[in-house]
Amino acid sequence: GVEVGPQPQGVARADVLDKMRKIVKHGLDFVQLFNEGKEFPPCTIEVFKIMEKVDYPRNKNGEIIAIIHPKLQDQDWQPLKNGDPLFLTLDGEVIPYQGNCTVYPTFINEAAYYEKKQAFVKTEKIKLTAKHLRLSVL
Repeated sequence: GVEVGPQPQGVARADVLDKMRKIVKHGLDFVQLFNEGKEFPPCTIEVFKIMEKVDYPRNKNGEIIAIIHPKLQDQDWQPLKNGDPLFLTLDGEVIPYQGNCTVYPTFINEAAYYEKKQAFVKTEKIKLTAKHLRLSVL
């Protein structure tokens, strides 16, 4: 499966569908070239690895007491550093990010995750290396 987003639930967006088509086409092109015997050299890519899911601040009754800070909204995959604004309480108090490393939040303030008690997901940027790849005939 391929999930391309973010986009609101029940909405079909032309730009997102175009990205999905391109991703699927690249995947199919790779499979065809691999099956034809093309050799692929080693490569390194940056990816984002999920660290943890972060909930909204809540009171003792489990009610949300802060929302995503405006400076974090729509900043998926952008670096979040210690001290950066994270949440904004209903009283206007800023709750900063407190962490010992830079993280890359995603799924920020997604409506589909409210019921799952998830304000965003913290990810870390890592590098993956793929070895030389070619079809081996048995």
